[in-house]
Amino acid sequence: MTPVIRTVLGDVDPASLGPTDYHEHLFQRTPLLPGDDLDDARASGAEAALLHAAGAAAIVDATPIGLGRRPAETAAISQATGLTVVHVTGVHRGAHYPADFPLLSAPVDELVERFASDLLHGMDSTQVRAGVVKVGVSLWEFTDFERRALQAAGSLGARWGVPLMVHLESGSAAHEVLDVLAAAGCPPERVALAHADRNPDPHLHGELASRGAYLGYDGAARHQRWPDSVLIDCLRAVVDAGHVDRLLLGGDVARRRRYVSYGGMPGLAYLFDRFLPRVRAAVGDLATDRILIDNPSHWLRWEPPMTNGS
Repeated sequence: MTPVIRTVLGDVDPASLGPTDYHEHLFQRTPLLPGDDLDDARASGAEAALLHAAGAAAIVDATPIGLGRRPAETAAISQATGLTVVHVTGVHRGAHYPADFPLLSAPVDELVERFASDLLHGMDSTQVRAGVVKVGVSLWEFTDFERRALQAAGSLGARWGVPLMVHLESGSAAHEVLDVLAAAGCPPERVALAHADRNPDPHLHGELASRGAYLGYDGAARHQRWPDSVLIDCLRAVVDAGHVDRLLLGGDVARRRRYVSYGGMPGLAYLFDRFLPRVRAAVGDLATDRILIDNPSHWLRWEPPMTNGS
């Protein structure tokens, strides 16, 4: 079979992907962010159009099961704006869910079946299929639920080579995540470690890159933590150490008050309009294009098994 990237509008040639924002949310609802719901299809579509106009050809929508994703409306936004969207299935870390969320107690096999159905048949009673499995872990802790979710994701990464995204809380427990996934048979080359830059440690990042994992830099404009220059300096050090092929860039803006089209700031376009030029100045055009185009294309490609609908 020929590897493809599975988007909300169907499978595409990996070579066609273009500049990619590896981590955003068009729709989202979580009790951890009260009042910051992304739930207006018109506003989310307008925000996607701003990002596309800023130079993004594609995004990964990282809203998993149970957090307000809207597959059909996301597909409509992709069609209307021309922005390619790869959607995740999977689950977030346990703190995002109420105690009665059904999957909190699901065994590994049930999680595998649910994620696989989203990948092969469609999400939430639609024919819009996911193309990535996302799971999340807590700060230096794997709850029982989170460990089962990791094992389920790792099983699918091993079985089909599905790309995985793992939310690292404040960049913690990255090696431990890779160990659990490896025990399930999943190679680290299939894994993007989201929020690696929340712990801007170039030595650690070099270790993770040497294992084969992708490092998600998605913390630009979070100036309450540190200036963007800290992230750029860390990224440059990782590039200088020979790991340019392990880096991904995203925004993960993920809050109503930070979307221009919802009346906030700085908006999804910040990544391309304001952060990316500084990355280019720091590491050059060749390295930036590797990070922005080549790396997402390689991470997101896989070979889905044939189904009756494909």
